[in-house]
Amino acid sequence: MKNTLQILLIEDDQDDVELFLYALRATCMACTLNVVRQGNEVMPYLQSVSQRPDVIVLDLNLPMVNGRELLTQIKADPDLKVVPVAILTTSSAPEDRLYCLQAGANDFITKPTTIEELGSVVKTVIQLGRSRD
Repeated sequence: MKNTLQILLIEDDQDDVELFLYALRATCMACTLNVVRQGNEVMPYLQSVSQRPDVIVLDLNLPMVNGRELLTQIKADPDLKVVPVAILTTSSAPEDRLYCLQAGANDFITKPTTIEELGSVVKTVIQLGRSRD
């Protein structure tokens, strides 16, 4: 098992990024968080890094290219399709959940309303990332 878990958070809301980082720091000392804020920047970023992330946390509502399209692009890429993807979104719509899970997402999580719930979400993300070890 490698030492540091690489997490890619694809999220445009700065408050959500800061909350996720806070919960991550409280939960995982051996985690590195990279953030991409716009949908159109995700695939170029993923193709430019030398080490792919261990897990991707993807918001559905992104500027430029939305999360549904990104999920499809990630899962269509032979090098990226093995990376677990957790959808973290404000949506609780059953059709969004069904679409994402059928498109290859490993989990669909509605954004929590408390920091305690967010801590639980972060633990789930860490487990997804570690599941590939």
